[in-house]
Amino acid sequence: MSDDSKPRRREQILQALAIMLEEDSGKRITTAALARQVGVSEAALYRHFPSKARMFEGLIDFIEESIFARITRILDDIPDATTRCGTILSLLLGFAEKNPGLARVLGGDVLTGETARLRQRVHQLFERLETQLKQVLREAELREGQRTSITASAAANLLIAQAEGRISQYVRSDFKRLPTEYWEDQWTLLSGQLFRNASQPA
Repeated sequence: MSDDSKPRRREQILQALAIMLEEDSGKRITTAALARQVGVSEAALYRHFPSKARMFEGLIDFIEESIFARITRILDDIPDATTRCGTILSLLLGFAEKNPGLARVLGGDVLTGETARLRQRVHQLFERLETQLKQVLREAELREGQRTSITASAAANLLIAQAEGRISQYVRSDFKRLPTEYWEDQWTLLSGQLFRNASQPA
C-alpha cells in the first residue's frame, strides 16, 4: 500500500459524507450507510476515522482551512475595510452555496444528537470569523479615518448574523433559497450604514 493511499481514502470518505449530507437532507447519517456510499466495510471506515464525530471534525477542518486561507489572501490583496468585509462575507456565502452538505455543518442542524464538541467547533469558527471582521472594522479608523456607526463589536456581530441567517435559510429551504440571493443589494444597504466619519461625535 502506498504512503498516499490513506490520505486519499480519508478524503474519499469525507467527500462521500458531504454528498450524503446534501442528498439526504434531514436524514441522520449512519456509518453503515456511509460505508455503502464509499464502497467499503464499516470496519474500513473506522481504520481511517475512530468515530463518526471525527469524520465531522474532518469536514469542519476542511471548512476552516478553505475559508481562512482565502481570508488571509483577501487581507493581503484588499486595502479598504468596507471591501474587505464585503468580500469575506461573500466568500462565506459563496462557499456555503457551492457546498450544500458543508452548509448543513455550518448551519448546525446536522450536528443535533452528535457530540457537543462538534457544535462548539462550529461556534468557534463563527466566533473567529466575527473576530476577524471586528479587527478589520477597528483598523479602519487607524488606516482610513473611518469609525463604525455602532461599536465595532456590534457591527461585526450584525454582519456575521446576516451571513449565518442566509446560510440557515439555504439549509432550511433544502438548498433552494441561495445564500447569495439579494446579497449584493443587501450589502450595498448595510455597507452604506457601516461607517461615519471619524471626526463626527459619537
